[in-house]
Amino acid sequence: MNILLGVGGGIAAYKSAELARLLIQRGHAVQVAMTASAQEFVRPLTFAALTGRKVITGLFSSSNPEATLSSAIEHIGVAQENDLLVVAPATADLLAKFAHGLADDFLTTTYLAFTGPVVLAPAMNTNMWLHAATQSNLETLRRRGHRIVDPGDGELACGMVGPGRLAEPEQIAAAVDAEIGRRHDLDGETVLITAGPTQEPLDPVRYISNRSSGKMGYALAEAAAARGAKVVLISGPVHLPPPRGCTFIAVHTAREMRDKVFENLQPASVIVKAAAVADFHLSKVPAQKMKKTAARLSLELDPTPDILAELGRKKGDRLLVGFAAETENLQQETRRKLEAKNCDMVVGNLVGGEDGAFESDENEVLLALSNGEFIPVPRASKREVADRIFDEILKLRLHLYSRQ
Repeated sequence: MNILLGVGGGIAAYKSAELARLLIQRGHAVQVAMTASAQEFVRPLTFAALTGRKVITGLFSSSNPEATLSSAIEHIGVAQENDLLVVAPATADLLAKFAHGLADDFLTTTYLAFTGPVVLAPAMNTNMWLHAATQSNLETLRRRGHRIVDPGDGELACGMVGPGRLAEPEQIAAAVDAEIGRRHDLDGETVLITAGPTQEPLDPVRYISNRSSGKMGYALAEAAAARGAKVVLISGPVHLPPPRGCTFIAVHTAREMRDKVFENLQPASVIVKAAAVADFHLSKVPAQKMKKTAARLSLELDPTPDILAELGRKKGDRLLVGFAAETENLQQETRRKLEAKNCDMVVGNLVGGEDGAFESDENEVLLALSNGEFIPVPRASKREVADRIFDEILKLRLHLYSRQ
């Protein structure tokens, strides 16, 4: 595999030389790109000797013509030639630029042009690491699906003791191995995912809905696409851009979602029903807006289609994953839903409190499996939770294949 190793400025840059050696030992071709600050700590010749390749030191370099790229668009070629980007050390400055799309040197410009997996190993002063701005930038990068190799605790070059030390090269290399292994583990699978709420009209201007933001479903779509699956995402109305690499279908009502699910069911091998579908709809929607009066208003509501139950009856050899948003008795309710809907897994989460899943960027879930096992997934970004869910889906899929 071709790996682009980005080296940021910091005393920990010396560890990147060992990381380059470890990656080469694993059979990878390593191209190194250094920021200007990194070159103050380690000379480019060190990496050139280790990798046998020219070290990229900038978009332009009047003082060192040999290091100058032959074209101002060379970063596009480098981004296309490499399969994975690892940045170690990733300074607070680099994390901020990556998070906000700033591009003022070769490494940050290449990052914007790069579409493959990204592994970031931060290193910085403890206070910088703990600062709210840095933590916010890290959360943004995690949501994009980047793997973060958290720094270790210990004595830092500045004399402080605490988190901020660059992870050991072996840890970073192991994270690269894990990311490479994960990238294609859903090759050949077609994953059908539903996300967001539905809106059931009460009249031409009002509707019944819920607080679902769609973030969990969209994180699942991003994770599945990143791992090689063909993804069909059917989404209710949300304020999120459609994930890259997915076939996107927008719907509003439960009936529309049900119809689109079954229109796209045939090629699907895995179905993940993360949408928070409204349970009821108005039996007869008036053609005109209902006027407000002082009198009490009663509405006659009918159940919406139970999409998950219908899928449970018709899934065949597909793997079916449902979601359960509960306010109490989470384990009991996820088990009940698993059995009632004939699912292979149900992802349960508690909603309604301050730390509820709706509208949050994080989630904490309980996975109920058809073999009777419960697997708690601790609180993390929804993208990290999505990957954890697919880790278990793959185990279930392998078990189903072994029985066929």
